[in-house]
Amino acid sequence: MNNKIDSAISRREFARRAAFASAAASLAPSSLLTPESIAAPSLPQQPANAPKLSPESQAEVESRVQSIFAQYGKRLSDAQKADIRRLATEAQPPLDRLRAFATNNGDGPGLYLKPLMEREKKPSPAPARPKPAITPTNS
Repeated sequence: MNNKIDSAISRREFARRAAFASAAASLAPSSLLTPESIAAPSLPQQPANAPKLSPESQAEVESRVQSIFAQYGKRLSDAQKADIRRLATEAQPPLDRLRAFATNNGDGPGLYLKPLMEREKKPSPAPARPKPAITPTNS
């Protein structure tokens, strides 16, 4: 029971740790956070058949790649990193075309899903038959 109390942190301790983390983040050099500094040092040469992207699209690709590298970078080889960069670059033009498609809130879905197989309909219960009336007969 004492072990359970030791592993939990109080609200005060959580707030203290959160304050330290935000203070440390605010002390980081702001030059590390600009898009130019992120993209400039790690830009390998693009292959000749790479699609031409607008600066916004290139920034989005770099952001996506940096996000993947930040999460999984230690586990990836150089060949895998190059492959991820290539795939992110090739995936950007279809994303741009998809985002350019104009839609309104009133537009219905482009595809109405229909079941391939109809559900079995439960047979409706047969209406109750009235009992035949017993007629008194003279015997």
